[in-house]
Amino acid sequence: MEQAIPAEGTEQEITAFVSRRVGAEVPADQDLFASGLVSSLLAMELVVHLERAFSVQILGDDLKRDNFRTVQAMTALVLRLRGSEQPADA
Repeated sequence: MEQAIPAEGTEQEITAFVSRRVGAEVPADQDLFASGLVSSLLAMELVVHLERAFSVQILGDDLKRDNFRTVQAMTALVLRLRGSEQPADA
């Protein structure tokens, strides 16, 4: 059975991944797109990484840029996706 990763651990893992990919420490609230740290290629890598690392599927409306703008936003997305198996409007 899969163990839940606490929010803090999720944020730390995402921060570590992003920091490794951009070669710099990244604050959790930094806008990665506005700062120029994230290209469209890295954005796709983030999607794949989050799906693999946290066993989630990121589809449809969840693929919008705002969900990947900051580490905090990605953490919230992962926690939301792991918290429910069905879309909110189902």
